[in-house]
Amino acid sequence: MSEILIFGGTTEGRILAEYCADNGIPAVVSVTTEYGASLLPSGVGFSEGKMDAGQISAFISERGFSMVIDATHPYARAATANIKAACEGLKVPYYRVLREESGEVSGRICNDVSAAADYLNESEKRALITTGSKELAAFTKVRNFAERLFVRVLPAEGIEQQCISLGFCREKLIVEKGPFSVKQNIAHIRNSGAEILVTKESGAAGGYPEKCEAARVCGIELLTINRPKESGISVEEMKEVIGKERYGQTENNDSGNRYGRGFNPHSRSKSGN
Repeated sequence: MSEILIFGGTTEGRILAEYCADNGIPAVVSVTTEYGASLLPSGVGFSEGKMDAGQISAFISERGFSMVIDATHPYARAATANIKAACEGLKVPYYRVLREESGEVSGRICNDVSAAADYLNESEKRALITTGSKELAAFTKVRNFAERLFVRVLPAEGIEQQCISLGFCREKLIVEKGPFSVKQNIAHIRNSGAEILVTKESGAAGGYPEKCEAARVCGIELLTINRPKESGISVEEMKEVIGKERYGQTENNDSGNRYGRGFNPHSRSKSGN
């Protein structure tokens, strides 16, 4: 079979990469950072670097992938739209893999990051932001954000400087690798003096239950940004699809379109095989 392309330096993306590596299925995983690439198993290729819609189409067309799996983060709506559009244009089977939900969403709920920033703007409380570096610009509209907001981000190249360039204070940055235990979350809350913990409903894979419990133990407010609604399949269902494709058991793949190591898009890709 031709190579499979998996988008996502997420837990789901890594699980599918490991499945392909363990079963001798040729696959390439697209991640945006060096850190994401470092977590991938041996036995799969990888591409590193952000790609816009045109670069995604060019990469898929150039490599002739047999299917594309979108295992990007639940909140990466722009990435999902670009990947899906590229697959539709090239008539390549596209599958959207969904992260398992945590169950009940806790605390005060906001529909998006902008609404969460608006809520913080209504108070003078200190907050710990754990929504990721891509969402930080929205929080700069919060009054006195540099003094009131602590930020936790992953240690990817350039992230710390990005936070500082937005106006966040270096001493209020927590730059550490996850996943974070309840104990670690509690330590971060107490060390920051946060009175509000801001998080996305990122599921068990994203450490949401641990954040909820830490906020409860510390007796602080939890502000949860709701997950966008979308259609797709689970990781286990995706494994079944890959397995059928591997052994030639799939029918003509109209079904694929139902579900809604270092590639630089400006240079040649490197292989991790």
